[in-house]
Amino acid sequence: MKTAIRMDDITPDMNHAKFGRVKAILEAAGIKPLIGVVPYSRDETLRIEKPHEEFPKMISELERAGWIVALHGYHHLYTSREKGIFPINEFSEFAGVDYDKQYVMINEGLSQLREWGLNPIMFMAPGHTFDKNTLKALKANHITKLTDGFGEKPYIRDGMTFYPISKKRSECISDKEGFSTYVLHTNTMTDRDIEDFECMIKEHRSNFISYDEYMSVPAVQRSTFENIKEYLMAYAKHLLVSKRASKGTVIHQDGK
Repeated sequence: MKTAIRMDDITPDMNHAKFGRVKAILEAAGIKPLIGVVPYSRDETLRIEKPHEEFPKMISELERAGWIVALHGYHHLYTSREKGIFPINEFSEFAGVDYDKQYVMINEGLSQLREWGLNPIMFMAPGHTFDKNTLKALKANHITKLTDGFGEKPYIRDGMTFYPISKKRSECISDKEGFSTYVLHTNTMTDRDIEDFECMIKEHRSNFISYDEYMSVPAVQRSTFENIKEYLMAYAKHLLVSKRASKGTVIHQDGK
């Protein structure tokens, strides 16, 4: 499996120390990830440090170095209990919200990132949840790429190109054919998590690619049957995680 990296929850007030440690690991390995930047974060769980004034400059420099920027929601607040068309979670900032409001959220979010000097070319939904109105609003704002879904290569659905994420960590370092994405939330990574990530990259470097390489893989048209299969897989993962959580077992919805 050839695996790209995506980093969620990139904000001016994130844990810059942890972000810097993961950034150093990726740079040492020559891997350029996708980073999801939140334009107007109001999520208290993402407020780790005082906002860094140099944040726009830092992200702009990373983008010029080949890192790919995605619009990661709007406020990063979950206001809906809708699961949407990728039901891996039962909370969302976008799924269930009317089209006009989603259009404004996406339009204003893109404007903020561009004001910071960034060039967002992809959408990253908070909580991995979105609906058909999200796709419609994205296309109306000239964004036709989205990081999410399950599969072994990029696919086209409803006029959008999806770049799938991994269902579990072992999939990312397997010998099977295909492409996927490993999801990182640096704010919540422990020292052990970062050390394990560094070991994984060193031991399985040949499995990992930069995100622009992932984007160069030709996308295939997704059939209705495959859409239904993906929905059922995502919902099954949701039920599995919910069951384990009820038993006190910690497991993430992002493939870790």
